[in-house]
Amino acid sequence: MGKLPAVESGGQFHTRRWDTVVLGGALPGLIAAVRLGMSGARVLVLEEAAATGSFLGLREPFLVSGATTEGILGRCLRALGIPLIDRHRIGCDPLAYQVAFPDARLDVGERQRTCEELVSWRFATRETADSLLRGLAEAATAEREAMLRAPVVRAPRRIPMSSRRTPSNFLAAGTPSNERVGRYARGLPAEVSDASPRLASLCAAQTRALSNLGATAPPPEAAARLLGLAQEGSAMFAGSEHWIHALLRRRIEALYGEFRLLSDGFRLVSVANQPGLALADSSEIWCGRVLLVNAPRSALARVVEQDPTPEILRGPPPTCRRVTVHFRTRRGALPEGMSKRVISVTDPARAMHGTNVVTLRVFPNARRDDSVDLVATSVVAADESDLRAREAEIEASVARLMPFAGHTLERQKDPAPRWDTDRWLCDPAPGGGWPDTQEARLSTRPPTWLLDRAGVGGLGFEGDVLLGWRVGDAVAAELS
Repeated sequence: MGKLPAVESGGQFHTRRWDTVVLGGALPGLIAAVRLGMSGARVLVLEEAAATGSFLGLREPFLVSGATTEGILGRCLRALGIPLIDRHRIGCDPLAYQVAFPDARLDVGERQRTCEELVSWRFATRETADSLLRGLAEAATAEREAMLRAPVVRAPRRIPMSSRRTPSNFLAAGTPSNERVGRYARGLPAEVSDASPRLASLCAAQTRALSNLGATAPPPEAAARLLGLAQEGSAMFAGSEHWIHALLRRRIEALYGEFRLLSDGFRLVSVANQPGLALADSSEIWCGRVLLVNAPRSALARVVEQDPTPEILRGPPPTCRRVTVHFRTRRGALPEGMSKRVISVTDPARAMHGTNVVTLRVFPNARRDDSVDLVATSVVAADESDLRAREAEIEASVARLMPFAGHTLERQKDPAPRWDTDRWLCDPAPGGGWPDTQEARLSTRPPTWLLDRAGVGGLGFEGDVLLGWRVGDAVAAELS
């Protein structure tokens, strides 16, 4: 199972070796690379050239949150050894995002402010709004503690059982949603399941925007975390640094390894039972004691120059894809009071699918103080045939949010990565995914691991953080 074509070292091939090769530059792989580097491993991260040539904001999550001392991101950054001076550059904005309906533009963030907005825009009475937000805050806290204690991925079989003891306070993932962590119950509070149609549409739009799942809805535990997360605010980067990816890249390059670019021409091979890549038009092979697949397998299968396709790249096809449009406009075109993150809903009466829900992020332009970059995204079916029509619908949604932008709203052209991309979305098998653990090892001979984002997709950005953290630790344990 999972065998790769064997190539003899020496002769016509020159083999370069690392401890771990990470195939793809998505967030989970970067976090895993830092954790591995901290254990003493030398790491090589391979990225697609087109991915590094695109605007950095195209790969940033819609909402980066939890950078405080108790948050998932904050605890992860400490575990990654990110210096205090860098962590202090990440502040907290009490406003997480806005949700724009045709008749409302609701600020969502700190509890009291959100409560006032729900009442003012007639989404709920004050009593209902207060009870809803209090319940979501408690459920989100319970889920955060469960996430921090959960293994997320199954431990490798080679690790002795003595090193896999379960802490006495561990709450196993997969427990029913009515289980409790401390005094808090997991799962969605009753105010969500009993919500009015208008309030239910608001909740559904947020979970669609924050989830990394394809066609399925997040389970109750994950949905509670997504909806309650906004009360923790959003991460606010000080100075010219606005990218979580860039923060991790600097750490890897400074201490633990290197980045290299790949074109499409490569094959997956093994040398002395170590997995690696044979480069096209070159005699070089880059291999490691472990290979981490940090990109959609279906996309990799289309670009590797191998027949038959390696078994480790055979996985379920994506169910959905992200359609993203990059704009640039003058700073003055932004409406007063518009958040840097907006979830736009065209018709609240329709299902929260496709371009009915558009997320918009605003980034300062590094070269011109008088302009900003905008990244607008929707999730559509993977087999969508008319992407230009979907892009036009996304542009129309952005134009409604910014009625004074006019002709200054200019589309930007970015290279389109084929495999090193976050645009393909998959769903876990029925009954799988969070809060259950997932199998991360694709093969033991040669040692190959998969950073499967579908398994934690219901947790959105925080799922990516946890996945990279846990897989990094599991691989480091195996290497040691």
